[in-house]
Amino acid sequence: MNAGAENLMMLSGDTVLATGRQGVFFGVLQELATHFSRIDVISPRPDGPTVTRSLFGNVFLHPAAGSRLFQVGHILRTAHALLAERPYLILTSHDYGFFYNGIAAYLIHRRTGLPYLSEIHHVPGHPRPAGLRERLDLPLNRVYARFAARHAVAIRVVNRVEMPDLLRSFGVPAAKVRVIPSLYLDTEVFRPLPVEKQHDVLLCGRLVRNKRFDLALEAVGLLKDEGRRVSVLLVGDGPLRERLFQLARALGIASQIVHERFLATAADLARAYNSARMLVCASTSEGGPRVTCEAMACGVPVISTPVGIMTELVRDGFNGLFFHWRAGELAEHMRTLLDDPALAKNLGAAGRAAVLPFERRAMLRNYADNLKALAREARP
Repeated sequence: MNAGAENLMMLSGDTVLATGRQGVFFGVLQELATHFSRIDVISPRPDGPTVTRSLFGNVFLHPAAGSRLFQVGHILRTAHALLAERPYLILTSHDYGFFYNGIAAYLIHRRTGLPYLSEIHHVPGHPRPAGLRERLDLPLNRVYARFAARHAVAIRVVNRVEMPDLLRSFGVPAAKVRVIPSLYLDTEVFRPLPVEKQHDVLLCGRLVRNKRFDLALEAVGLLKDEGRRVSVLLVGDGPLRERLFQLARALGIASQIVHERFLATAADLARAYNSARMLVCASTSEGGPRVTCEAMACGVPVISTPVGIMTELVRDGFNGLFFHWRAGELAEHMRTLLDDPALAKNLGAAGRAAVLPFERRAMLRNYADNLKALAREARP
């Protein structure tokens, strides 16, 4: 295929890029822009004023102006206008929630023949539901995955064990599952830094139910009851913010928490990781989780639930610690790392070694190569 035709269309759930903030997706597009002639990203309404519509000279953003109720229509109108102007190799669809991206991707494919890749990074409620909504999500995801397997060129998953096993249990043929990791780690930014340890525990992520920050706070509360004052840096924002601080006040640990709603750059985040003695991930479902891997790249010891790619990366007691959604077990691991700095240092060093193969440029080159290969498979 000639390079001039190497255009990529992406249906994204990102609501940050158009506001000018540089989240994870910014770095992904920055590297992908070197592998494609042009990239068009169609996304929902931003969570703030739209200030950016293009990046890096060849990436163009097409955020919606209205509600997600009308997102399928926005995607179809935008995609057909773009396709009238130029050809595209492939369409990628980030599929989650009510699958408006996936529905639109299928309709575009049916009308134009453009091949699409369905990306299902994780399924809410697996391996453990965070509530009734996620229990109901599982059968919905089963139906959607089987639908996508019939129409998409492939379904992308980002870990090698958890998601392929789940999709096979849904009835998705193994040949339709493509493992393309999404751990794009800038190991020049995320690395050990000579930063003072100001916090005992770092919690980082969107403040939503599946992250189970409440469980982490309960563990800190248990340590407080023992007479230990454990300092916490909480980085993130979301709908559960007030509820979490109500819990912290009830546990008597609110004064031990420093809260940063948003850190502007990857360098800021790297300094936050390095300022903590450990990072805790209490999630019930994840594709990555990315923050755990970034902390590992910084040489910070991690305590995680066995979710997503963690079961592949972490050897319990060697390069990290696992716990199984019990506050008492988490408190015990926190106590161990605080009381044994040598163990914490060894876990951190081994953790960094485990994630170094996920260097950003190599991983994104692999993603781009897979997209081009899938486009060739769809159009022999």
